[in-house]
Amino acid sequence: MLPWTALGLGLGLWLALARSGAERGPPASAPQGDLLILLDSSASMSHYEFSRVREFVGELVAPLPLGPGALRASLVHVGSLPHSEFPFNRHSSGQAIQDAIRASAQRMGDTNTGLALAFAKEQLFAAATGARAGVPKVLVWVTDGGSSDPVGPPMQELKDLGVTIYIVSTGRGNLLELSAAASAPAEKHLHFVDVDDLHIITQQLRSSILDTVQPQQLHASEITSSSVHLAWPALLPADSGYYVLELAPSSDLGAVRRQQLPGEARGWTWAGLEPDTDYEVSLLPESNVRLLRPQRVRVRTLPGEAGPERIVISHARPRSLRVSWAPALGPDVMLGYVVQFGPLRGGAAQRVEVPGGRNSTTLQGLAPATAYLVTVTAAFRSGRERALSAKACTPAGDRSRAPRPAPAALSAPEPPEPRTRVALPAAVRGDMDRGLRAG
Repeated sequence: MLPWTALGLGLGLWLALARSGAERGPPASAPQGDLLILLDSSASMSHYEFSRVREFVGELVAPLPLGPGALRASLVHVGSLPHSEFPFNRHSSGQAIQDAIRASAQRMGDTNTGLALAFAKEQLFAAATGARAGVPKVLVWVTDGGSSDPVGPPMQELKDLGVTIYIVSTGRGNLLELSAAASAPAEKHLHFVDVDDLHIITQQLRSSILDTVQPQQLHASEITSSSVHLAWPALLPADSGYYVLELAPSSDLGAVRRQQLPGEARGWTWAGLEPDTDYEVSLLPESNVRLLRPQRVRVRTLPGEAGPERIVISHARPRSLRVSWAPALGPDVMLGYVVQFGPLRGGAAQRVEVPGGRNSTTLQGLAPATAYLVTVTAAFRSGRERALSAKACTPAGDRSRAPRPAPAALSAPEPPEPRTRVALPAAVRGDMDRGLRAG
């Protein structure tokens, strides 16, 4: 009997320790951060769209490691006036937050996103709402893409404060504006997805959020062709040391740049970098209390001549559709863009030339219910080119509509957008024509 008694006592002790550990909350290695969901709740969203988005947000947040000493979440509605559904210190479990999201009601009204962003900044840094100092800040903006007021300035203020911005658009937004609003690089922080396909990005977005708030890791964000923002968690005890941040090109490790930062620092932006270059970054915590290991990360800056990185097809009609892309560079860098399009099942291909600085054009004269291959090529003044292709489909036949005579007092409709011609070098035009004939 003694062995069984000992086994029972051992199991009882193990359960007691496990129970006490659960009461203490998540382990010290759990991700810590403040996550604010900014949800478009205005009248620009249909009731159906809002219900699907609300379901997506609940599924996104529920599995996250939430708790007082881990990740905290808050939800703010966008409407005529911002509305806080719950602050960071209201719920401490994924299930409780999911239940609160599902119980939330659409606010309707105007889409004053800029006003809601200013409100979100206060929430992210106010102790009264449960926000914490010294932890990563993440904002996820779920929108149909429109806003009644400017979002650029308040978004930049959040970025300047170290907030990482993720944007989920259901596809009706301006690609260039949303790319500028999201944290860099845009392909990691901006998602265009149909409202019925939001589940496709749930796991990817959740993993990205966890990567952003994961502690004990030096990480890079806001990567451009000439700069990068570096962030890290609290590694040093209070008032016990300082950080030395080192950066050097991978091809020339002797050309080291150093920056000394105080112990309370959590980030630094390196500027004046070379485009399309690998850099080795080291963070050395210098402490007079205990020895801390350096942290390192490799960063590659974006190409200086960034071609089309994303193509969005919108305003599809039986005989026309709009093509948008990002980024758009000015005429000082490039000669222009060439948009080539032709039916996937064969047929004559056409081309439209767009000047630098613009990021969209309307393709006309298309056939109804037809799949097209659209290729956007950026032609730079250096002679280099970058191209990206996407598939686009026109809807089925024209909808018959009885013509209505325009009132005499109204002016004539504006003519369709002209197909702008850009003077490209003969060699560039010849290469494009040969590639088009080959396709």
